Amino acid sequence: MELLIFSNIALWIAVLVQIAVIFALARQIGILYERVSPVGAMISDSGPDIGVRVPALTLPNLNGAELPLGGPEGRAQLVFFLSTTCPICKALLPALRSIRDDEGRWLDVVLASDGREAIHRRLIESENLQSFPYALSSELGMTFKVAKLPFAVLIGPDGKVRAKGLVNSREQLESLFTASETGIASVQAAAALPA
Repeated sequence: MELLIFSNIALWIAVLVQIAVIFALARQIGILYERVSPVGAMISDSGPDIGVRVPALTLPNLNGAELPLGGPEGRAQLVFFLSTTCPICKALLPALRSIRDDEGRWLDVVLASDGREAIHRRLIESENLQSFPYALSSELGMTFKVAKLPFAVLIGPDGKVRAKGLVNSREQLESLFTASETGIASVQAAAALPA
């Protein structure tokens, strides 16, 4: 009988210790989540500000007819600046295909870069990018003052910059759409708002 009572007490002590450990771990996870909050596209202060109409540009398109910046009235554009030597840019291409397929009824995904045409034609072939408008223009990069890649700019159907920033993941690409829908420039700006 004494063994049964002892084992019961030992089991209850073990259960109470486990509850305390689980509570402590849950608290630490909460603290960690606060410290490492989700980050959207890294906003750049250079180039046209959010809400400003983009300059009228007609860009050479490696995959078709010339491309007007701002697009036809009623269609938005996601301009994605990339480099042929940027591994992150290439890793984001499937996400861009998915965004184009999901949002194609109202959005054009435009790839943009500068440099030698032959190198970009090889990239188009190797990555199967023939279905994307591909603007090859140093003027476009200078207009938006793109310093680091990959960089994306969301231009609304009205030709105004809705969101922009340095993007390294699909989540950061999607944060541009969230910024456009909410009117809050970035996830960082939303986190700074009072609750």
